[in-house]
Amino acid sequence: MMITLIIAEASLELVPEEIAWHSAVRKHARRVGKEPKGILLDRSYHHAAMLNLKDAYRRGRPDIVHFSLLEATSIPLYHKGMLSVYVHTLADKVISVGKKDVRLPKNYNRFVGLMEDLFSKGRIESSDDRHLLLEVEDMGFNMLLDRIEPSVVIGLSRLGEMRSAEYVASVVKDLEGACIVVGGFPKGTFSTSIRNRFEHTISISKYGLEAHVVVARVLYEVEKALGIC
Repeated sequence: MMITLIIAEASLELVPEEIAWHSAVRKHARRVGKEPKGILLDRSYHHAAMLNLKDAYRRGRPDIVHFSLLEATSIPLYHKGMLSVYVHTLADKVISVGKKDVRLPKNYNRFVGLMEDLFSKGRIESSDDRHLLLEVEDMGFNMLLDRIEPSVVIGLSRLGEMRSAEYVASVVKDLEGACIVVGGFPKGTFSTSIRNRFEHTISISKYGLEAHVVVARVLYEVEKALGIC
């Protein structure tokens, strides 16, 4: 049994060139000792610079990816090699997370440094160079699905049909190669091109849950359904 989790349209990117000159970006870059275009876009530091960016309300939240990846890669399902994890960004880059051996930094600043290195180098390997831990490629969501070839794609969205996390787990359990998609953005909904790839669009709560909460709840129910929790 292999299940895929995609954190889609994630707010994870380096500072775009059009705002690299801004004083808020340059000040932050000096503080961390890096070039402005080599640091992650983060609304906590770059809010003033982001005001005129396209789709600014969906950008600059790497913490969403951090929390979600920690949830996904800290559970038995992942450690048993039964969960493939990908991050698809708003800029159509795809980060592939290594199978079962990746332990991401719990400290946010260390995570930011890791992502900056990844975007700069293209790949992160283990200290002994024997295992590929993270890799980033230019790739759209549809191309990623075409590569994975999932048996079913389940999108989790507040606009979906109201169903429980247990129901999602029951669908995943009965279909080898299921793919679960969670939004990695702070506001709004999935773009139309991504929604069109969902066979099922499901909301697991009447409340607007944060991405890492959705990941935790659904994957826990999947583990229960498979008897591995």
